[in-house]
Amino acid sequence: MFSLTSIGQEPVNPGDQPARRPPIKMPEKGVCPLPILPALPAYSESDFYTNKNVPHGKVEQVTYNNPEGEEKRMHVYLPPDYDKYINTRYPVLYLNHGGGDDDSRWTLEDQRQGGYANLILDNLIAAGKAKPMIIVMPNTRGIATATPPDPGTDDACSQEYIKCIIPYIDSHYRTKASRENRAIAGLSMGGFVVLHTGLPHLDVFSEIYIYSSGHISAESLTQFEDNFQELLKDEGTNKLFRVPLYMAAGETDIALYNSMKDLAIFNRYGIRNFWVLSDGGHEWPNWRRYLYQTAQIMFPDCE
Repeated sequence: MFSLTSIGQEPVNPGDQPARRPPIKMPEKGVCPLPILPALPAYSESDFYTNKNVPHGKVEQVTYNNPEGEEKRMHVYLPPDYDKYINTRYPVLYLNHGGGDDDSRWTLEDQRQGGYANLILDNLIAAGKAKPMIIVMPNTRGIATATPPDPGTDDACSQEYIKCIIPYIDSHYRTKASRENRAIAGLSMGGFVVLHTGLPHLDVFSEIYIYSSGHISAESLTQFEDNFQELLKDEGTNKLFRVPLYMAAGETDIALYNSMKDLAIFNRYGIRNFWVLSDGGHEWPNWRRYLYQTAQIMFPDCE
């Protein structure tokens, strides 16, 4: 005899045993309270990076030696009152430029080609919307690459970061020299610095932010997943992010589809993330807005 378990269902033989379903794995809370992601400014808005009558930080140019002994330059933003409060230590954002640019571009004051990073932070800090922080902008031209590193190995960019850039900053500035107080962000080619240096070094960084970037070819995308698979499937990886991984791209961005393919990998492995789709394309009006948005959630207070 057959019976209906409910209206609209197929007849079920009472003697049949229901198939066992695999247990549902419940997602867990992050190690820090989940921040509220602020809204992006409008595409045409410029007020958030206008030079206002607020306390200003300063931008320095410094040099260090890379692993080959060559002298390299980077720009460093110091927040307002850095020189006044001599016992205060600060978290550090490592902010990376795109392909063809250099370390000067993120602080360039130019509507079409500049980042205004120092003014964005000055205004946010003055409004109490961002933590006072040091921003380090290295020159990764020639060492940043779209090719994922082999498992357990560091590419040239990672080696320069780990052996030279971070030790220089921690020894010359009053930093909070711990992974909990280091974030890394980058646009376009700089997004590969975030993926290939930041992601495999969650022992060094606790927050990663990717602006308009993603693996270009099917080969590099597969290589990225294969080479990072152990990290991605490790259930402890999510606990290393104090803020969910962040990715953003414009709706007419040349990197949009590549970015979405990388995002699909993170989603497949259950990596907690923020995904932001904005208007606009592969351009500075977007990257300024992404910095404005993400700077407000960096370095959260948590146990």
